[in-house]
Amino acid sequence: MRVTEIGDDDVEGVVGLWRACDLTRPWNDPYRDIADARAHPAATVLVARDGDVVVGSVLAGYEGHRGWLYYVAVDPDRRTTGLGRTVVEAAETWLRRAGARKVRLMVRSANTAVLGFYEHLGYVDQETRVLGRTLDDPRRAG
Repeated sequence: MRVTEIGDDDVEGVVGLWRACDLTRPWNDPYRDIADARAHPAATVLVARDGDVVVGSVLAGYEGHRGWLYYVAVDPDRRTTGLGRTVVEAAETWLRRAGARKVRLMVRSANTAVLGFYEHLGYVDQETRVLGRTLDDPRRAG
């Protein structure tokens, strides 16, 4: 299966996939996240398709020091098929081309089910705590 950059016709499928994988949150507009990634030269959304159907995706970004992966998603019916590895490896390739020498991702505390998947791909706990705040509303972390 090929993984390519998102096209206009893929946006609804990607958002639907993210929702099916429980990756969206009310305070993060997935349409805006996609638009922002597409508008920035150091970010992309990569999509795996089966025909015209989006079955995998990842948002990748490079901030000059390291690459980051967000919204790693695989159609729930296609998990354990190797598609997740394919999507992650495509994002890692994109990040290498962008100049990244290392890559990080964040896993929500409640999403422990995916830890074994990432460990199998060689990702290890970086023993850090991520802090943040939303610049649009200083009272809200996002």
